[in-house]
Amino acid sequence: MFPLKVRLVFGAVCFLCFSVFGYSQSANDFNLGIAPVEPFRIAGNLYYVGSNDLTSYLIVTPKGNILIDSGMKEMVPLVKGNIERLGFKLSDVKFILNSHAHFDHAGGIAELRRLTGAKFLASKQDTHLLERGGKGDPNFGDKYLFEPTKPDEIFESGEKVSLGETTLTANVTPGHTKGCTTWTTTVREGRRRLNVIFVCSVSSPGYQLVNNKDYPDIVSDYLHSFAWFRNAKVDIFLGSHAGFFDLEGKIRLMKEGAKTNPFIDPQGYKEFIAENERAFQEKLRAQKAATK
Repeated sequence: MFPLKVRLVFGAVCFLCFSVFGYSQSANDFNLGIAPVEPFRIAGNLYYVGSNDLTSYLIVTPKGNILIDSGMKEMVPLVKGNIERLGFKLSDVKFILNSHAHFDHAGGIAELRRLTGAKFLASKQDTHLLERGGKGDPNFGDKYLFEPTKPDEIFESGEKVSLGETTLTANVTPGHTKGCTTWTTTVREGRRRLNVIFVCSVSSPGYQLVNNKDYPDIVSDYLHSFAWFRNAKVDIFLGSHAGFFDLEGKIRLMKEGAKTNPFIDPQGYKEFIAENERAFQEKLRAQKAATK
């Protein structure tokens, strides 16, 4: 398992590495973060169809399927292939959900909508950023763009998305973006009903936390989100970057025949949130001191 500090910075570092290329660059320009991962079942009706760092999840129901996050645009063939490799049809995807409006998680949504005909649902707070393709990001400006996409439906925090016997709850946990959405649901594994969390992000890579004129509430939003994360009931810990929850290590444990599902990791979740909150507070104190 990755040390805590590695898990803490992995997503932020990868985001910055990817972002310097911009959405118009080919995936051939870099390999880190979009290397193929053999798709697999995590638990119950929940499957992994993303890359080695940029996550994408498929939830299968008798009434159709739900996809969470697309990765960047260059990842669409990978996600498509992973879904089909598992034996599912792309046309069975009825809803596409997003964690947040950054190109490495929303960059492929427009293309996947064309391929699937699925409805795209997004948080009210991230809608304008999605429609602008990342232009005017309160922390990155116009640096990291992606193909604009307009949601079919807009949700508020606490609203639910149901399909078949599966219900997901949209928990807006702002800070990383204004509408950063942490999805929660439950899956049945044998006789157990397990609480699943898809952590949006709690990192602040290069963000101006103090006197951010484009996002004046950024600090209070982060603090509100950390308070929510501390109280969340979690069995299966997942997120928008594989490094958050050590995907590689857990896949290895599964292949080695682990007696218990390694993705059931409530302690790892608590440690991840606590360490990231400490890092956020340290950054905030440093920025406050610098302004003085």
